[in-house]
Amino acid sequence: MSHTPNPLQLFDISPAQIDAVMARFYARIRVHPQLGPIFNGHVGTTDAEWDTHIALITRFWRGAILREPGYDGNPMRAHMQAGNVRPEHFDPWIALFEEVATQTLPADTARAWIALVHRIGRGLRMGVEDMTRPTSDVPSLG
Repeated sequence: MSHTPNPLQLFDISPAQIDAVMARFYARIRVHPQLGPIFNGHVGTTDAEWDTHIALITRFWRGAILREPGYDGNPMRAHMQAGNVRPEHFDPWIALFEEVATQTLPADTARAWIALVHRIGRGLRMGVEDMTRPTSDVPSLG
């Protein structure tokens, strides 16, 4: 690897590898039969709009994995406020990420990132479930 890893980063991955996964993943998301319309409705349909979104999410992952500063968003709020993101959307999102990561990264790196995606996806799914749950129901605890 040609970069100097941050001793605090979660696992061995370079910024260029994160960039490559994000570019490939979102190229697939854009045309996904179930997820594409949802993302296109929120992100937009132009390359410029998608480039902006990919840059934002890349900053998120670089912060989460490499501990780089630069992302100041709130993924939970974004998913909960989207209005049309449903709990059942997370399984195809995770499956597509697994496919792209496995095809793009060394096996150990892919496994580490996929495990993180599962943890984050589970949390986001619970947040979305709680938003759609009647207020009289007990919240999801995992």
